[in-house]
Parts: sequence; structure tokens; C-alpha cells
Amino acid sequence: MTKATDGSGDLQPIEKCKVIIPGATTIIMDNLPDISDTKSAAYNDEAVIGRSVPLKTYSHSENRVINTKIHFFIRKKSDAEENLSKLYALQSAVYPQSGDPYKPPPICQLQCGDLLAKSVPLCVVLLSYNVSYPTDVAWDKETLCPYKFDVDCSWQVVYAVDDLPNSERIVQEGR
Repeated sequence: MTKATDGSGDLQPIEKCKVIIPGATTIIMDNLPDISDTKSAAYNDEAVIGRSVPLKTYSHSENRVINTKIHFFIRKKSDAEENLSKLYALQSAVYPQSGDPYKPPPICQLQCGDLLAKSVPLCVVLLSYNVSYPTDVAWDKETLCPYKFDVDCSWQVVYAVDDLPNSERIVQEGR
């Protein structure tokens, strides 16, 4: 069993809980983020003469959206700059990539153990992020980075055309 902290109380990296942002960085979590995972199916009503209720016909599935709240802490002096660097990397994932013409924002990868998919990161795009800097915690004097802040992210899972999920694959692979 892996422990969350070492002998000195310092948080340990969780190698299987990470965000990979192409062209920027890989953010390996040292604490578990809050996660919510949402997917829904859309059905149409088909009226049938003489029937008291319409038939339901499957139309399509909606997008799978994963919301995360990623927690950042300052435990030693270098953490302020490192946390801000990770924040900037997350923020960059909603902006177009450079090029002529601009390219769309990067397709990132998200993994948190087997919670989102079994043993493999999911391909995701960052729809939005929200960071607020609390005033009820200490701040780093030089960077003004709070000793604890959270970043709420809303991710949408994307699939290659030849890799679209179905119910059997979700049961077997979780993705």
C-alpha cells in the first residue's frame, strides 16, 4: 500500500493521477482531485395513434463531461513557482495553439487510477477552468500565490472515429 505522505509529512506524487497537456507539461497530482463524471442518453418521443404514451426511441448519447477540482498546496518555497507553472499550463489548454492559421487547443489526457478508465488515460479537451484565490490562507510574499488554491476544470472526453465507445467496452475497459 502506498502512503500519501513520506516520513516527513511531505505529499507523495500519485503517478497514476495526472493531466498531460501536450506542448506544456504533465501535472502529476500529489493529492486526489474531486471528480464528477457525467454522461447521458437522448431519447425522442414517437407518437403512436391509439397509444396512451409515446414510444421512446434512442437518438444519441450526449458528451461525457468530467469535472475536476485540482488542489494545489505550498509546502516548501519552490512550490509557489511550481504551482503557478502548473496553473498556467492548465489555462493554456483552452487557448488555440500557435501556427498559421491558429490550431485548435490541444487534446489532453486525464487519468486518475482506474476511476475514469482502466489503466489508460482518457483523451479530453478542456472546456473551461475556474480558479479563485482565497484570502483566508497565507500567501507567498514574492509571487502572491496562496498556500492553497483550487482549480475547477470541465473536461469533455473525445474519441477517434474508429475508437468510439459502446456498452460492452465500458463494462470491460471503463472507457
